[in-house]
Amino acid sequence: MAERGQLPPPAKRLCCRPGYGSGCRPGQRVGGTGLGSGVLCAGPSSAAAAAAAAAAAAAAAAALGLLPLGKTQSPESLLDIAARKVAEKWPFQQVEERFERIPEPVQRRIVYWSFPRSEREICMYSSFNTGAEDSAAAPGGAVASTAPGGGADTAAAENRLPFRRGIALLDGGCVDNVLQVAPTLGNPGHRHTPSHNSEKMPPPPPPPLPGTAGGNESAEGGRREKRAGCAAVQNKEIKEGFHLSGTVTEPAMQSEPETVCNVAISFDRCKITSVTCSCGNKDIFYCAHVVALSLYRIRKPDQVKLHLPISETLFQMNRDQLQKFVQYLITVHHTEVLPTAQKLADEILSQNSEINQVHGAPDPTAGASIDDENCWHLDEEQVQEQVKLFLSQGGYHGSGKQLNLLFAKVREMLKMRDSNGARMLTLITEQFMADPRLSLWRQQGTAMTDKYRQLWDELGGIGDIIKTSQTGALWMCIVLNPHCKLEQKASWLKQLKKWNSVDVCPWEDGNHGNELPNLTNALPQGANANQDSSNRPHRTVFTRAIEACDLHWQDSHLQHIISSDLYTNYCYHDDTENSLFDSHGWPLWHEHVPTACARVDALRSHGYPREALRLAIAIVNTLRRQQQKQLEMFQAQKKELLHKGLTSITNLEGWVGHPLDPIGTLFSSLMEACRVDDESFHEFSDFTENVGQCKSLEYQHLPAHKFLEEGESYLTLAVEVALIGLGQQRIMPDGLYAQEKVCRNEEQLISKLQEIELDDTLVKIFRKQAVFLLEAGPYSGLGEVIHRESVPMHTFAKYLFTSLLPHDAELAYKTALRAMRLLVLESTAPSGDVSRPHHIASVVPNRYPRWFTLSHIESQQCELASTMLTAAKGDVRRLETVLESIQKNIHSSSHIFKLAQDAFKIATLMDSLPDITLLKVSLELGLQVMRMTLSTLNWRRREMVRWLVTCATEVGVYALDSIMQNWFTLFTPTEATSIVATTVMSNSTIVRLHLDCHQQEKLAGSARTLALQCAMKDPQNCALSALTLCEKDHIAFETAYQIVLDAATTGMSYSQLFTIARYMEHRGYPMRAYKLATLAMTHLNLSYNQDTHPAINDVLWACALSHSLGKNELAAIIPLVVKSVKCATVLSDILRRCTLTTPGMVGLHGRRNSGKLMSLDKAPLRQLLDATIGAYINTTHSRLTHISPRHYSEFIEFLSKARETFLMAHDGHIQFTQFIDNLKQIYKGKKKLMMLVRERFG
Repeated sequence: MAERGQLPPPAKRLCCRPGYGSGCRPGQRVGGTGLGSGVLCAGPSSAAAAAAAAAAAAAAAAALGLLPLGKTQSPESLLDIAARKVAEKWPFQQVEERFERIPEPVQRRIVYWSFPRSEREICMYSSFNTGAEDSAAAPGGAVASTAPGGGADTAAAENRLPFRRGIALLDGGCVDNVLQVAPTLGNPGHRHTPSHNSEKMPPPPPPPLPGTAGGNESAEGGRREKRAGCAAVQNKEIKEGFHLSGTVTEPAMQSEPETVCNVAISFDRCKITSVTCSCGNKDIFYCAHVVALSLYRIRKPDQVKLHLPISETLFQMNRDQLQKFVQYLITVHHTEVLPTAQKLADEILSQNSEINQVHGAPDPTAGASIDDENCWHLDEEQVQEQVKLFLSQGGYHGSGKQLNLLFAKVREMLKMRDSNGARMLTLITEQFMADPRLSLWRQQGTAMTDKYRQLWDELGGIGDIIKTSQTGALWMCIVLNPHCKLEQKASWLKQLKKWNSVDVCPWEDGNHGNELPNLTNALPQGANANQDSSNRPHRTVFTRAIEACDLHWQDSHLQHIISSDLYTNYCYHDDTENSLFDSHGWPLWHEHVPTACARVDALRSHGYPREALRLAIAIVNTLRRQQQKQLEMFQAQKKELLHKGLTSITNLEGWVGHPLDPIGTLFSSLMEACRVDDESFHEFSDFTENVGQCKSLEYQHLPAHKFLEEGESYLTLAVEVALIGLGQQRIMPDGLYAQEKVCRNEEQLISKLQEIELDDTLVKIFRKQAVFLLEAGPYSGLGEVIHRESVPMHTFAKYLFTSLLPHDAELAYKTALRAMRLLVLESTAPSGDVSRPHHIASVVPNRYPRWFTLSHIESQQCELASTMLTAAKGDVRRLETVLESIQKNIHSSSHIFKLAQDAFKIATLMDSLPDITLLKVSLELGLQVMRMTLSTLNWRRREMVRWLVTCATEVGVYALDSIMQNWFTLFTPTEATSIVATTVMSNSTIVRLHLDCHQQEKLAGSARTLALQCAMKDPQNCALSALTLCEKDHIAFETAYQIVLDAATTGMSYSQLFTIARYMEHRGYPMRAYKLATLAMTHLNLSYNQDTHPAINDVLWACALSHSLGKNELAAIIPLVVKSVKCATVLSDILRRCTLTTPGMVGLHGRRNSGKLMSLDKAPLRQLLDATIGAYINTTHSRLTHISPRHYSEFIEFLSKARETFLMAHDGHIQFTQFIDNLKQIYKGKKKLMMLVRERFG
């Protein structure tokens, strides 16, 4: 930033000294003494009487709340008061020109007070706001919380802040050689011209510089010439003002030696106008060395040496001294100064040069000119570079956090009424608009990321007040500055319109048009269903700020509201809708609510907390009055509306989730006013005492404001306006981002409310608002009938329920049950009524909405229901009511399942007996889930079924019997047999329920009936389970087996039949197993290359089973094998196994049979041998069709296995030789392969 290793540029102020008085020595001015060793004084001392008066004033101030108790102040002298005001407002040139003579003590005090007095401002320009909760407690955000829990990392980060490091350097005595150059204390405007009658003649003045007037000019001419040279240097960036310089020693570190930094500071009218430091630091904020020197000047002003301006010193030199001075200056800094010196010399020697056309020469140390801009030094180039860098990082490395800190710095500047706030925001906005990602996203038709979108909202002034915990929202707040000049506002408007017209300017709703497909367009809703939304001009993030430029603060009623706590009219009896006062005579403010709240936000942002509070109270009183009027209006039309079942949206632009966050603004304003430790309304807190502290956010009912009811306070008002906003019936906005913002703002506001401890006074507010919301009809989101597209009240109702439950359970349940509805998912929901008067007329087209946040909304509905279930434990009537509401309003099976699980957990807590009523509720919800998911796909279905059986087990045996008897409405046949019946019949269930024999048999009978029914309905998947469940009942088992046989020929696969056949063998039914195996073989088909098919093991098992049963069974199955299996290796394996033992050798029950091995020349093995040889021949030709050299060795091994099979026949050798010869002849083109064949087989 400005702390770069370079000297400050010359200032544009021009000084041309008039002559000395007749009685003056060289170096002395009339009315003063030499200043070579002069220092600034700390101010006049106080007398005893003044001290007593100060104590009395302090006590009075404390009593009025203007000064903290225990603190006192000494009264200031009139000189100091006047000098301080002059130093704040007047440039020194104006002081010189206004008065012919300025006494030296006055000048001293003006110089003394011209330097910034508050360390807050130094901190603001030297550190980011690091996130301290209470900006009043640590202005400028110099530090974050160091309370326990912050950790050593937080403290270490704070110590690295430039402001902290600057304090450390100052405390370490590292600041030295501090020098301030002040204006001429003798006042050039009151000097005597040389008098020939004086007793002592002063030395002749040095000859005037070329182009300057002589030493005998008049005083008035001297003042004119002192400023006359400005035109000669107007093209340079020059900062005038008083000059402060010094050295700051940076202690040696482990890896770095000690360094000495030269620091120079220019200041004017209590602002630092430029800084330079030889450390070379490049950053947005001042370096630690500038901080150290600035704090030295603030804390130790009496130790700062005061020197004459350089023009005064040069005036005292003769020609030889001037030449020596210039030559020494060039010698010491020849590399930096010589080119400039040579250029200036050439211009001075040229009679026609511009520099010789004006009198005098510039002096950067002689105070500010009238035309000088008076603002704090801000390195604009570094601001732009830093923002550009943060944006280029794309949200990584904490860049989003850094940008938010920049926004916080803008708000901090606005609160300090610093013009650099708007300057910095302009620079930030320009970089945002130049971000290349905007064009990319627009071209791709995609939405920007959420974090980046939130940064844009903050920039455009449509951010979340609650979330940011700041006092303003940027551009919106800047243009609403109540003391903004018209020309300044016009300039901002021009710039905003320029940005607004750029094609890539982000839209307010967070999307670049309809890049997300709108389901509405695909449904037949009429020709004009979407006309309004598609044709209306798109609002950008700057639109509201542009519209705010048309607002003004000249309304007399508004001025009276914000300027006085006594503005009342007790004789005002106008009870119309837009009356200026209510029935108490208190002022009301009727304006579009978000716009009115934007005014409050602007007042807070620009450091007018009292005015913001007054307007906020007027707005809240207006809202409460409107609320009562609306209730009366609805009650007059209630019967008609409810009879027709019609409702409407009374406010398309909801206050919670609104871009301007009006409710958040009112809530924050009122809460700030009732903080226990709030110091925002007095200015006597010591900044250095607060640095490093984080004050707890505790709130109290502070004494009531004049315009509040008896017993009310800022706290009750804040809570009430939050409840009013949260309960407002409002339309769900279009677009993903806007809908997410509605949810986010609601949760943020409720989170703030939860920080407040409820007392009897606040409970009354809750009762009052809950009753109103239930009775207010279309004006309330909790009205009896609402529009189907209204924002649901689940999150808000959950907060109301938990808050009211300990105090008014009936009202709590009534509110929560009313909020459970989710009409957007209802098939028949109330439609809008367009025949009503304007105050309740629906202007929303009846369409199916695209609710992007529906899953979140349903989860909040589930949370509300779960909260009610938990609270209703042990209350049968409440549980039945909540259950009925859940079954009616919740449409998501997963959420109902979650509620069922929650109820089950609550009912079966380890430290208490099971709550049977809550268990039944859990079971009912589980049964509903089963019915909802029976015909739909759900990946958690098996988990749900298992859980339901567990729940039914806890309820009792009758519940298990019931779900088995009604299984067809709850489960699929597979679930009923494999999970439900199996679990019910398990030993663990019997033991858990302590069942007697009669109960066991009854359950077993139900399970068998279920199994047979399932097997009939789905034999493929349930037959095996049915057989298993019916094992202990012969009739049921035979029935299940017959079902399998009936389904085997048509509906069952070979794998299912093989599985059941193996089961039959395991149970001791080999003939039944053999029959099922033969049936399975008829469904099987193995091709020549399926030598790894999973059914191979089943085929081998079936052949082994047939072989063990006897020759007849084997002879019967071999034709089936030959027909179904074409794989040579599988056939050869079966062939070898059949030749190893005699068929029937191991018969039933382990009985051994005698006999001879079967011959390969006779049936049935001859048929199997021929099939195997044929399979090898066919497979060989198939492989050779597409064989590659890398498979040659594998093919040779295959032929070796084939030869083994060929040789099993009596003429097998001849057959194999002929086979090989045929291969050689047919595939003689594959020379390498045939060579390998000849080598192996001849």
